[in-house]
Amino acid sequence: MFLKNANNGKIKQKMLNTKNLNFGYRYQDFFINVGLVLWIAILNTHSLSSNIWSTYVSCILALGFCLLPVLIFTFTKLQLKSSSSKKQYVIYWCIVYLVLLPFFTFIASSFSIGKLKDSAFISTALAAIALELILIANRYYQKKVQHIRWIKKIGLENAVLITIILLAVTISVMAVSSLENPIYQRKGFRLVGFEFDAKMLIHNFGTFLSFFSQFLIMYLCGYLLFFINSRFLVSRILKEKGLLIYLLTLSATVAILYPLLAQVLISLPINTVFGRDIFVANPFELENAFGAFAIMLISLPVVLALQWGKQNNRILALEKEKSQNELDLLKQQLNPHFFFNTLNNLYALSLQKSEKTPESILQLSELMRYTIYKGQEKMVKLSQELDYIEGYIQLQQIRLHKTLHFEFDKQIDNDQIDIAPLLLIVFIENAFKHGIEPAEDAATLKISIISNDNSLSFTCENSFDPEEIQEIRGIGIDNLKKRLELIYPNRYTLHISSIGPIFKAKLNIRIA
Repeated sequence: MFLKNANNGKIKQKMLNTKNLNFGYRYQDFFINVGLVLWIAILNTHSLSSNIWSTYVSCILALGFCLLPVLIFTFTKLQLKSSSSKKQYVIYWCIVYLVLLPFFTFIASSFSIGKLKDSAFISTALAAIALELILIANRYYQKKVQHIRWIKKIGLENAVLITIILLAVTISVMAVSSLENPIYQRKGFRLVGFEFDAKMLIHNFGTFLSFFSQFLIMYLCGYLLFFINSRFLVSRILKEKGLLIYLLTLSATVAILYPLLAQVLISLPINTVFGRDIFVANPFELENAFGAFAIMLISLPVVLALQWGKQNNRILALEKEKSQNELDLLKQQLNPHFFFNTLNNLYALSLQKSEKTPESILQLSELMRYTIYKGQEKMVKLSQELDYIEGYIQLQQIRLHKTLHFEFDKQIDNDQIDIAPLLLIVFIENAFKHGIEPAEDAATLKISIISNDNSLSFTCENSFDPEEIQEIRGIGIDNLKKRLELIYPNRYTLHISSIGPIFKAKLNIRIA
């Protein structure tokens, strides 16, 4: 009993944490757009010396009016996604960003709301569109791209290394392209211009390779410091020994490496080609040491964030595995409940030597096959779940000796949507066990299923003895609630009520 209460407490705590987390995610895009408004208001206020706060507030109100359609759209974004089809959502998006946003921008700029220039409103609207495209690209990356196996294997170090190579190639191409341009010649040395000349690159390909190799060596010296900091100093020393030992070890590492790396860089011919000496001639100059310390310390927050991300992913994976184990346990608790009911039905038929016994056994075998095999899957088609429900009701009707007023209303747009198995049957089992079977006279059972691509609504009404209200809310309903919270967190509503001799349960699930 103590273990059961402890497990229930853990599940409730997990439900509360999930709700709080989802609340933050629900308005994330809205919060980011509010940040955009605030930053643009800051940029229009930072150089003032008087009326600072009044100007700041007026800028926020003016820019908020300009982005009003976007703010409303992002605040209700998840609700729109769940209540509309993909085509409808795209139409809403186009109306907001391609029609309403330009219209509100035009009004704001025409009336000079907040005494801002037209360019401020236009740039704000363009920034909002750019921000939305970035968020869309980020969601696509998280759903589709980042899960690709070869991308997962790249990692931080490899990503930095690839960036370094691309940077060395880019700068080398620009350096070669601007070789003969007098604009970039300065008293015996050269500057790197933002130029790209394919002809110059082909004719001076050897020079390009020389520049590329030297720039690459230059950047790889910094990469070596970053690599040591990421793989050894942060992951082992800082994590296991603490901040003081990390700083002392960092100091010793820089003392060992910086004179050697500085000497390598000083010896590069490119050191005196572009501008003044890139590195101080004496490798022991403290300026070189400060550069090494800067690389280490600047990379520290990034490395710490990625270390935290890896650890958090491991924790989430363990939590997911734990939730799946709890879900499997709940399914195992449901299955015996069903088997006991149906075996009791067959026992009653065998005592009566009913001709329906063989048919009932065959029907039971089909239901057991579905329960054992399909019941272990994460999702099944709605059509399969409906067939299972109808088979179960047929099996129950075979053994009933009383009148059952049964109605089954189905309004289904698409019976191929996915749904968790063995959810809806719990209400029907309880209806027969606690309402229909004990009834002395005629009983009623009304079932309604309404569904589309995004949602499913299930209603079960049955007659029952009001004195059995505690029994009808037994283990099946409790387990069902736990399963719903694990499978559809914050995506379902369950209302259970009783009016006189009628018990009613209504379940709404947001599928998409």
